[in-house]
Amino acid sequence: MERVIFKNSRGLNLVGNLYSASSKTIIIMSHGFTGDKSEWGSFDKIAEALHKENYNVLAFDFSGSGESDDDSLTVDKEVDDLKSAIKYVKSRGFTKIGLFGHSLGGLVSLKNYNNDITTMVLTAPVTNKKENYGNKKFNSEQLKELEEKGYITKIRDKGIRRKIIIDKQMLKDRENVNQEELLKNIKCPVLIIHGDQDKSVPLEDSKNAMQYLSNESKLEIIPRATHGYDFIDKFIEYTISWFTKYLPK
Repeated sequence: MERVIFKNSRGLNLVGNLYSASSKTIIIMSHGFTGDKSEWGSFDKIAEALHKENYNVLAFDFSGSGESDDDSLTVDKEVDDLKSAIKYVKSRGFTKIGLFGHSLGGLVSLKNYNNDITTMVLTAPVTNKKENYGNKKFNSEQLKELEEKGYITKIRDKGIRRKIIIDKQMLKDRENVNQEELLKNIKCPVLIIHGDQDKSVPLEDSKNAMQYLSNESKLEIIPRATHGYDFIDKFIEYTISWFTKYLPK
C-alpha cells in the first residue's frame, strides 16, 4: 500500500491509501459522514479483499476528515474532493473506474456519476432527504453553537482526526436530497447493500431507489446488519461478486 497525497480544486491536500495491482482498473472508496479512509478498519478490509482480486483501490480522506487538510464539511466540498480523486487516478493512467461509497459517501459517489464511471457499489447510501435532520442528530449545545457560529464542532476521543467542523450547509444538504433528481440520470449498474436494522439511513430509501436505477442494478439486504459493517464478510462477498461482473480487469 502506498500513501498518496493529491489536491482538490481548492488547493487542499487530500490523503489516501493506494493499493496497487497489475490492472488498469481502479475502485475509489468514499467514506461516510465524519468518517475517514479506514472507516474503523472496515474500509481497510474491503480494500485489501478487492486488491487480492487484482483491483487497484484508492481509499481517501475527504477534506476536513482523517489526515486531509482542515476544512468544514459540506456535501459540495466532498463532491469536489471525489471529482479531484477521479482526476488524480486518471493522471496515473487508470482507465476503468468503479466507485464504492458508504452512507454519505454513497450520495457523493452518485453526485459524481459521469460516463467515465463503469459501476458503483454503495453501502447504506444516502439517497433521500432526512427531514429535521439537525434537531434529530445533534444535542442542544451543538445546535446552540450552530446558531451562534454557523457550524458544529464534533470532538472524538479516538480515530485519526479528533476535531471535525460540520458546516450548517451540511445539515441543509442532508435535508434537501431529492431522490428522483439524484438517481434519474445514473446509467451504470449500481449495487446497493443495506442492513435491515439500519437506524441511520432507512432501508426503505434504498428499496425506493431501485425504481430509478438501471435494470441491472440490484439491492442486497443483509439481515440483522445495522448502519456499520456488521457481517463484513457478506459485504465483501457481494462487493467482489459485483465488481467481478461489472468492472472487468
